[in-house]
Amino acid sequence: MTNRMEPKVIGAIAIGGALGASARYGVTQLITVPPASFPWSTFWTNVSGSFALGVVLAIVLERFPPSRYARAFAATGFLGAYTTYSTFAVETDLLVKDGHAGIAAAYVVASLVTGFAAVFLGMWLARGRWLPGRPEALD
Repeated sequence: MTNRMEPKVIGAIAIGGALGASARYGVTQLITVPPASFPWSTFWTNVSGSFALGVVLAIVLERFPPSRYARAFAATGFLGAYTTYSTFAVETDLLVKDGHAGIAAAYVVASLVTGFAAVFLGMWLARGRWLPGRPEALD
């Protein structure tokens, strides 16, 4: 049995998390959103993070030797801090509370559908286009 609290794994997650949170803050500075409107900043952060998660997991899990540090750093740390379910939930709640249930519903549906599509697209591209030696990469 492996020790999940291994200091090097925690360190990889912490470093990835610091970088991911900084990247998320950068996106919020680039995409300004007026109050009571569709939360584009969080939407694009979560969709791009979903795409990146699909790419990273396909590559890390299928191409490289098992590494708890790569997955801990990239998936749990960086992308875990970069994407933000809590902000998504709060923004949805505030839109409903402020009388914008239609925007909130569109935000929830668009986030879920686009997020799942992005992760599958990322995995498909990583498996079929970016992983050398895979038969699908030859077409």
